[in-house]
Order: sequence, then C-alpha cells, then structure tokens
Amino acid sequence: MALDLYRISAGRRLRCGFTTGTCAALAAQAATCLLLDGRAPATAAVVTPAGVRVESEVLDARSGEGWARCAIRKDGGDDVDATDGALIYAQVEVAREAGVAIQGGAGVGRVTKPGLDQPVGEAAINSVPRKMIAEAVYDVCRERGCEGGISVTISVPEGERIAARTFNPKLGIEGGISILGTSGIVEPRSLAALRESIELEIRQHAALGCRGLVIVPGNYGLDYLAAHLDVGKAPVVACSNFMGAALDMATASGFERILVVGHIGKMIKVAGGIMDTHSRVADCRAEVMCAHAAMAGVGGKVAREIMGAATTDAMLDIVERAGVLDEVLDSLAGALETHLHDRVARAVPADTPVECDVAAIVFSQVRGALCSAGCVDGICTALRGEYGKR
Repeated sequence: MALDLYRISAGRRLRCGFTTGTCAALAAQAATCLLLDGRAPATAAVVTPAGVRVESEVLDARSGEGWARCAIRKDGGDDVDATDGALIYAQVEVAREAGVAIQGGAGVGRVTKPGLDQPVGEAAINSVPRKMIAEAVYDVCRERGCEGGISVTISVPEGERIAARTFNPKLGIEGGISILGTSGIVEPRSLAALRESIELEIRQHAALGCRGLVIVPGNYGLDYLAAHLDVGKAPVVACSNFMGAALDMATASGFERILVVGHIGKMIKVAGGIMDTHSRVADCRAEVMCAHAAMAGVGGKVAREIMGAATTDAMLDIVERAGVLDEVLDSLAGALETHLHDRVARAVPADTPVECDVAAIVFSQVRGALCSAGCVDGICTALRGEYGKR
C-alpha cells in the first residue's frame, strides 16, 4: 500500500516513500510475528524516526523449525532510485543469547573501507535502521511475553545487481546494497541524496588519510583530467552541481590541497560566486562573461551579442572577435581564484592550523585549456608526490 504522504517540490505535488531501513524493520516485525504466532500478519506497521507511521503489505512469508522469513517491497514514492521495488527480506531465528542480533545476508553489502557509518567488516546496515529493526522485534516480543534472544538476518535477493547502479562500489561497500535511512522516509528530493553521497565520499577519502583531492563537476572534467593532467592516483570526486558543498566538506575534513577541474560552462558560474551551479538555481554565464568583457573595454554592441549567446563557447567566440579574449580569461581566472579561496577560507575549522590550498583549471570542449586559477602545477606536483604517478 502506498504511503499517503506528500511534499511540494518545484511546484509539483510529490509522494514520499520509505527507506530500505524502514523496509527491513517492517520485514523483521512481520517475521517475528510469524515466528512467535505461527502465522504472518497481512501487513506490518512501524513509526519511523520522523514520526510518520508506515504500513506495508507483507510478502513471501515462510517459516520452519525455529525460523521465519518475510519480505517488504521498497517504495521510493516519486523519488525513484535503484532500490525502488526491491524486496527486502528479514529472517528471524531463536538465539541462545538475549537481545536482538542483526546481521546482513545475501545482497546486503559489507563495508571494506573506513569512514562509513559501520566499521570495516560489518554489514552495511546503518545505525538508525539497526535501531528500528531492534525496536520492531522487541515490540513484538514484549507483546507476547517472549524474553529469549532473536537473531535477524536482512537480505536483498537482487542486492548485488542493484548495487552496481549505486555509489556503493566506489565507497568500498561490496556484495550488495546498503540498508539506509535516518528519518525512515524518502523525501522526493533526489538532489539531497546525491549531495549526501558526495559528502560521504569526501569524508571517506579523508578517513583513509588522504590530504589531497581533485574535484570535478562531472564527466567532462573526468575526461579532461584523464587526458591532460597527471595527478597520480589522487582521489577524484565528481561533485555534480554542488561545488560549494564539496569544497566545504573537503576543507572541513582536513584536506590540504584541492584541485578543481571544470568546464567553462560550470566554472564561469563559480567565477561569479555561484556555488550551486544547477541552472534552476542560477544561470549567470552571460552576465559574468559580459561583465568581464566590459572591464576589458568592449562596448554596448559586443555586450549585447554576449547576452544573446546561447553557450559559453559562443560567448568566447564573440570576445575573441572583439580582440579581448586573453584579457577576459585572465580576469575570469582572477575572480575564480578569489571565490574559491574565499569559500575554502570560510570552511576551515577554527581550531586547525592547517591552511587549504585550492587551484582550478578551466577548459572547453572546443578550445581545450582556457585558464587556471591558483598554482595548478604546484598542486599537481604535490598530488603526484602524495599518491605516486599513475
């Protein structure tokens, strides 16, 4: 049954869903009922940490001597992700030791790198879902006067296949998906989930002891980096449109060197102080280009041409015809350096003596390298020294 909870996002009424953690708790509750009562309920219901009651149909209920298993289907609402529709199973068994022991089975990933919610070697079932699962089992046991121990194994039959479409392999979670959720509810804002994943990836690199980092907005930056720059085996994080958030997290996590590699279409916004570069947040490309061209001496006619151009490459063509391309690129590089350094300086923890050095290289698909901000060569050399040549 669908969760009857909605949010308004960008003028649209979107339905909320519930997390894999909530699914696991619901499945554990139903399986415990089956184990103790001999029959499974038609539905299971829990109250999430967000205070929202979630009820879902119980599927594939099975039991045997000393064990029972039930499944819940993941419902992402209108924020559909890779796990939407997956069956999350919980198998419960009578245990010798008191309490509720929780472990991961097939299709649930296992942590292989530090910096995540669970320690290395543990199943990727985060702290809040673990608490929800335990509480769901305890509630059923208390109602029936059961004081024995219960062992819970969470599994996802399609988990390994699904995980290949998530961040898990990159984060060092192997063998399946993660059982996640802090509120228990999936808000219909996939951008928020993406930002959290980016920040998590940065924290993990820091936990591994890394002190140098490369940030790229996306595939263009990755391709340019691979073809034209040698940063050794330095960690590379794709930040999408969240340049400011990535810089904040990297600085707060203790990174001492950050190299940004970005396409002019994104980086011109950063040169204008826009740190969330999504077009629905701001599209100041023409305005920034026009301002720097005006400082280089172009007149109203050229300014109007720039304002009417559809792409940054077209704007650069106009600036070049006006004879001020080098001046404009130098000016943009100076503004970019200022905004990057200002952002990093604000994010440095007050109690740390370490300063973070940041530099950027800007390119276009048409013209190749355009300009650089800060000491790109110095940071590249430092990254190769820290991580070795690729």
